Amino acid sequence: MMLAMAGAALAAGLAGTGSAIGCGIAGQAASGVVAEDPEKFGRLLLLQALPGTQGIYGIVGMFLAINKIGALLGQGDLSVGQGWRIFFACLPLAITGLTSGISQGQVCGAACGLTAKRPEEMGKGMIFGVVVETYAVLGLLATILLLGRV
Repeated sequence: MMLAMAGAALAAGLAGTGSAIGCGIAGQAASGVVAEDPEKFGRLLLLQALPGTQGIYGIVGMFLAINKIGALLGQGDLSVGQGWRIFFACLPLAITGLTSGISQGQVCGAACGLTAKRPEEMGKGMIFGVVVETYAVLGLLATILLLGRV
């Protein structure tokens, strides 16, 4: 049981940490731009919020793991093997959520600089951030598929 709960906690905790760091990085860049041009706040808020999605994916993964634990406990005790399987099933989301959240924050921070100089190009900067998002989604997908095999 402890192993399975540790996996669920890592999925939520590490993905949330990546989001917090990424939003912080992008927020710092956005604040600098807004200090010079407050009219760009709305555009930059989107870029600053984009790295926050990894934390949402982490919570989804945690709920899926907890649901799996509950389903297995309905059949009896959770075995050590099942606990390890759930733990390892949560790792793709935990690792990709952490790393992609930070990387997406860096990309979105750079996109804030792009928006400062060329506001009409903000959409291109956002697309660069969404490319990083793809890997967070793949981590969530891997965790969903692995939990389905436990």
